[in-house]
Amino acid sequence: MSMTHSTPILAVHDLAWAARGVSILDGIGFSLSRGGRLVIVGRNGAGKSSLLRCLYRVNRPTAGRVLLDGADIWQMSGRAFACKVATVLQEMPVDFGLTAREIVELGRLPHRRSAFASEAADGEIVGGTMARLDVDHLAHRAFATLSGGEKQRVMLARALVQEPDLLILDEPTNHLDIRHRLELVELLRALPITIIATMHDLDLAAAFGDEMLVLSAGRLAAHLRPDALTPELIRAAFDVEAEISAVGDVPRFSFALPAKAIHSLSGEPPC
Repeated sequence: MSMTHSTPILAVHDLAWAARGVSILDGIGFSLSRGGRLVIVGRNGAGKSSLLRCLYRVNRPTAGRVLLDGADIWQMSGRAFACKVATVLQEMPVDFGLTAREIVELGRLPHRRSAFASEAADGEIVGGTMARLDVDHLAHRAFATLSGGEKQRVMLARALVQEPDLLILDEPTNHLDIRHRLELVELLRALPITIIATMHDLDLAAAFGDEMLVLSAGRLAAHLRPDALTPELIRAAFDVEAEISAVGDVPRFSFALPAKAIHSLSGEPPC
């Protein structure tokens, strides 16, 4: 299923990527309007993180193009790209002994005339963003001493002070407790920027995204609204049985293993 968009901030055309001769992604194409929230889902190994790496200029596609505001991202300078796109990844960076605030301040580097030329507005942007993400009290803590959830929120603050047009998140709710997961989803929904995120939790994905890409074995299985997900599509993409209900306009999911999988795990023959 395809969707049309006017004036896309991001357009992906027939993207493919292979590693050591093995095809990982193939035939991926979609576009995203400015201000949209796109969530990418699929089982482990479906290609979600690989696709993100193609979007933030780590994996260079072996075929196809990625256009940001109509420009090929591989034709942009690194600094120009960093002024438009920020990322928060699952892998935490080496902190080099920096404090949480110093990590967040790194997000201002693409906008500075030099690495040492801090602008007067930088401090206000950094402080305000840290307060909004409830990490201001961690400002002077060594980044290495923070919990996984605290590190995740600090890294999101670093991305937001970058003031990007497009924010790319790889499993942003990892390491977060239930309350902070819900708070993060609400915060992301309120941001006036375009967001692409991968998520494993379909309930959170449906609450967050206004569009959804479903990947299966490195290919695009569907591009739809979260409320258009069907049990049949979930079965094909995840190999689980699903029941779908709703809380307001947001779908809610319950899952079960297929009968054949239960019998296989128990060692009993199917009836």
